[in-house]
Amino acid sequence: MGSEHSDATGAETSAMALKILVAGGFGVGKTTLVGAVSEIRPLRTEELLSEAGQSVDDTEGVDRKTTTTVAMDFGRITIRSGLSLYLFGTPGQDRFWFLWDELSQGALGAVVLADTRRLEDCFPAVDYFEHRRIPFVVAVNCFTSVRTYGALEVSRALDLDRGTPVVLCDARDRDSGKEVLIRLVEYAGRFHTARLLDSVG
Repeated sequence: MGSEHSDATGAETSAMALKILVAGGFGVGKTTLVGAVSEIRPLRTEELLSEAGQSVDDTEGVDRKTTTTVAMDFGRITIRSGLSLYLFGTPGQDRFWFLWDELSQGALGAVVLADTRRLEDCFPAVDYFEHRRIPFVVAVNCFTSVRTYGALEVSRALDLDRGTPVVLCDARDRDSGKEVLIRLVEYAGRFHTARLLDSVG
């Protein structure tokens, strides 16, 4: 995605917009992250948790969660002049995964949010992006009063491919979320460049 616009001096400048997915398990903080970093009012598709969903939505460890994303979250952040990111937060539950293929079309990369209390919940997202060769970073959402694990420990626990970045973050904090996104853009740039060189080599 890209567009041309004129600045105040009348000179043509190039503006680039990149698509980023924010994925992970149920209740890990995807909606919170998108809302924290977005410079526009984020689009949310949250619904109240219902009794009908109790048998399929595992709320252990997130007992105070009362809503769930049923389609996607959407936000936008400008990283620097001429570079904006469009953020698409994916639904966490298995029954909404049919949306992932649509949302991943044209994505530069993804952030996989992880909660160390429920680390196994992000395995499906990790597998999804690894199998489709979509670059991603794992962002460990550091919840209050929860033991903090180092990036290397998380990388080993998830059996990540060598070089896949793991960063610690606070999904509620805009600066922390922005750092995660910058890390992803840098990593995805190297990933796609290496793939392009392999294809012509």
